[in-house]
Amino acid sequence: MNQPLMPKATAVWLIDKTALTFDQIAEFVGMHPLEIQAIADGEVAQGIIGYDPITNGQLTREEIQRCEADSDARLQMVRQVSHLPKSKAKGGRYTPVSKRNDRPDAIAWLLRNFPQVPEATIVKLLGTTKETIAKVRDKTHWNSANIKPRDPVILGLCTQGELNAAVGALAAVEAQAAEGAAG
Repeated sequence: MNQPLMPKATAVWLIDKTALTFDQIAEFVGMHPLEIQAIADGEVAQGIIGYDPITNGQLTREEIQRCEADSDARLQMVRQVSHLPKSKAKGGRYTPVSKRNDRPDAIAWLLRNFPQVPEATIVKLLGTTKETIAKVRDKTHWNSANIKPRDPVILGLCTQGELNAAVGALAAVEAQAAEGAAG
């Protein structure tokens, strides 16, 4: 079972504010019953302010009342429904300084292997600019003599899933266009 946040402070609050047995409190907070008794006697945890598990969503008032009525019952922590953080909107992609010289190689690889991929997709995928893509395509890039087409996944500029999604989306658009022309 998960322990509550700040077990000693929660134990202090439960001792002060409820009629639960030391065993019930000890099992809930993950402490020994003798430690709970020492807290109740004032030998331990002096100066610790009680932490209310009800207002913090760890227990309900009904759960405490149920266990106060039956000394054999054990407190059950409220199941937390964790909300995953929303994924951030993708803005410009950060590329570490050490990998920035690899970007033209990745652009050349994409242009060679997937010439039909729109520039906007390459911009999103590699975090580059349309100007850089045009210079690599026209071989007017300042370092064009040293550009060797290399897979952007191997270079660490994107993941295989991102590359597959970009190429897969393109394939889906082409399939719809082919159906529209045939139909």
